[in-house]
Amino acid sequence: MSLSTQIMDEMKTAMKAKDTVALEALRAIKSELLLAQTASGSKEEISEAEEIKLLQRLVKMRKDSAGIFTAQNRPDLAEPELAQIAVIEKFLPAQLSEAEVEVIVAQIIAETGASSIADMGKVMGLASTKLGGTAEGKTISTIVKKLLV
Repeated sequence: MSLSTQIMDEMKTAMKAKDTVALEALRAIKSELLLAQTASGSKEEISEAEEIKLLQRLVKMRKDSAGIFTAQNRPDLAEPELAQIAVIEKFLPAQLSEAEVEVIVAQIIAETGASSIADMGKVMGLASTKLGGTAEGKTISTIVKKLLV
């Protein structure tokens, strides 16, 4: 089942349950999917990798917003953002723990022979491709820096 079909089914369920937070998050996903599809200029669905990147971007935006609201002592605004993150993350693949990411990054470093921070770009590219949506870029970057120093 495609992501857009899943979103529509979840939207119907959220409407019936009168869950406004979930409905808002699902509408945001649907909107971004439509924008991405029309931006490519094709009538086809976008690829699964692009869908994952889109969902990760939506989660990151909400995390950033929640962080700002929390820093400004506005929990009334931060709570809906955090609730929307939970709704969006249902459509993402299971995220790896930092320990699991560290093992994979260490393997990539061993395979490429990277030895200094100058090789970070090469390692990051391979790690991002290999981990494909199962870890945030920030987490990968932090671990690569830690292992290459």
